[in-house]
Amino acid sequence: MWSDERGSVGLGIAAVGMAVLLVAAVGSVGAGITAYAQAATGADAAALAAAPVTFRPFAAAGSPRDEAVRFAAANGSRLISCRCPVNRSWDSRSVEVTVARTVSILGIGEVTITASSRATFDPSKLLDL
Repeated sequence: MWSDERGSVGLGIAAVGMAVLLVAAVGSVGAGITAYAQAATGADAAALAAAPVTFRPFAAAGSPRDEAVRFAAANGSRLISCRCPVNRSWDSRSVEVTVARTVSILGIGEVTITASSRATFDPSKLLDL
């Protein structure tokens, strides 16, 4: 009987160990998904902030890139690229930004997650106000 009890204890310890590993793996996947969602939010905010600033009469203090940097940082990301040319015309224009966010994932280490976003601004819509 003693050997049966020891075997059961060993199986119980192995089951607990496997459960801990499973919880850690699920937590790591969750951290990665959360980091991507946060990076995507930062990219969206950066693109939406930069787009109207490409229209110089909009009277923004900084450049479109400055606004993209500011809004990416406010959302915990850093700007990697900004295709945000200033356009003085009343034509519709689009901007594209890419941001990165670094997250620490248990068992893997630091991982950099990137996300991109695009926003369109049509200055002629300002005349409809």
